[in-house]
Amino acid sequence: MAKNPAVIIISALCVVACVAAVTVGVTQWKSGSGSGGSGDKIQASTKAVQSVCEPTQYKETCVNTLSAASNTSDPKELVKVAFRAAKEEITKALEKSQTIQAAKNDPRAAEGLRICQEVIGYAVNDLERTVESVSSFNMENLDDFLEDMRIWTGGAVTYQEVCFDAFENSTSDAGKKLREFFNVSRQLSSNALAIITEAKKVLLYLDIPGLDLSSLGGKANRRLLEKNGGKGVWVAGEIPAWVDDPKRKVMNVPLGQIKPDAVVAQDGSGQFKTISEALSKVPKKSPTPFIIHIKAGTYKEYVMVEKDMMNVVFVGDGPTKTIVTGNKNFADGVQTFKTATVAAIGDGFMARDIGFENTAGAIKHQAVALRVVSDLAVFHNCRFDGYQDTLYVVRGRQFFRDCVITGTIDFIFGDSQAVFQKCEMRIRKPLESQRCMVTAQGRTDPKGPGVIVLQGCTITGEPDYMPLRTKMTAYLGRPWKEYSRTIVMTSNIDEAIAPEGWTPWEGNFALDTLYYAEYQNKGLGADTSRRVKWGGIKSLSPQDAESFTPAKLFVTGDKWIPQSGVPYAPGTFSA
Repeated sequence: MAKNPAVIIISALCVVACVAAVTVGVTQWKSGSGSGGSGDKIQASTKAVQSVCEPTQYKETCVNTLSAASNTSDPKELVKVAFRAAKEEITKALEKSQTIQAAKNDPRAAEGLRICQEVIGYAVNDLERTVESVSSFNMENLDDFLEDMRIWTGGAVTYQEVCFDAFENSTSDAGKKLREFFNVSRQLSSNALAIITEAKKVLLYLDIPGLDLSSLGGKANRRLLEKNGGKGVWVAGEIPAWVDDPKRKVMNVPLGQIKPDAVVAQDGSGQFKTISEALSKVPKKSPTPFIIHIKAGTYKEYVMVEKDMMNVVFVGDGPTKTIVTGNKNFADGVQTFKTATVAAIGDGFMARDIGFENTAGAIKHQAVALRVVSDLAVFHNCRFDGYQDTLYVVRGRQFFRDCVITGTIDFIFGDSQAVFQKCEMRIRKPLESQRCMVTAQGRTDPKGPGVIVLQGCTITGEPDYMPLRTKMTAYLGRPWKEYSRTIVMTSNIDEAIAPEGWTPWEGNFALDTLYYAEYQNKGLGADTSRRVKWGGIKSLSPQDAESFTPAKLFVTGDKWIPQSGVPYAPGTFSA
């Protein structure tokens, strides 16, 4: 495992600092100006290394790692070699680890290890994507480039935590051993995320000759596609030419005018009787939307939109007419990550007019209706019904509009950038001894991009819950991880929510490191005068609130969200 952590942080330096320098034709920090001499190679600059490592949590590790690697003369090639090595070393470590042996006699640990192998594969994929984007990088798209890098690297951090969570309640010490194996990797992944998050500040401090950052931050520097003629493989965050195709705007096209690529119908009137059969026909890594019309019916199947199934669109006949249902749950021996009725992994996933449910019930504990990993995903007029852990937003960027989410405990949870606009969160009746929490955000790193934003939403209770609300109290959320971040703004909060507003996870965990805020909400449950007084509770200015709106939070939100055709408010609006 020793090689793997180093290559992650080295790659971050190369992409963020070195590649920027190469792009403007300057690869030295005032170390010489003669062409063809040693001054034309990247030098081990103390200033450069210290500057790049300044925003990191683990500075000594960062400095030691970068100092040992900064003499490489071809940063782009180093990036490619580094990510290939990372993939190989992670795979070898998982295959040879004693953890695999320890898991053989522990079913939960065995499943945990399988989940680890899956999500670490996703982590490597996220890191490898930087290699693909390096070749098209230029200073005019630096904002978009860095944001994509931040999302992908943040995903790699999140996936490691998902790996550890997969060993919950295992009887062996497999999970503990795995944490030890990943200790250095976690430090360096965190460092990479910090470097990327603060990259522009670092580049400004380095004062690289010829590097002009004065124009960053506006739409003027997002011209890559125009210069490339809109051609090439889609990289997340870059909006290709086909977005203006009517197929992409499927979110606002009347059902009768949609021309699907596949039709699913239980009565045989379509090409397929199951959703999984239709998905088997999706072209791999397609740059254009593949629309699947799923006719009215209750589909009892477990659906997986695989990683290479990009731009898949589910169109139902209505969120209470077209329903995908399952009942996998933690109580019956399935790890939370694997309980999902539907898992949307491939990027660019969209769904409208469809319901996702897990019917396991409150007594079965964690039971996910939808697990979404897809980056740049859009959901419109959908329902997500369950009890504990209904909707798992793992990583990436997701936009939900006019949706209904029901549940009891932590029924919206995960570490993606997830914005819910004009949605309804309905609290269901829990078990006798349970309390209810709408959100459980899972950010593990202070520089992580993850946040749950409820904007213009309605937070209420189901009719059978409301008479019990003073006994079985409900809250806006609780901190699942140390740097949990949740924003509730311009929403209607009714009396279903307890006056305290938020509740702890356990003891004092994360109460000072979380980031929770309420802004200009209305309703009987919106009074903040009796809210908890934790160190992490924030008061937002109008400018702060604006930073959590889709256009600002997603950076490229004004591109990929409107192009789907979904109703969309880019900024703040009144409750």
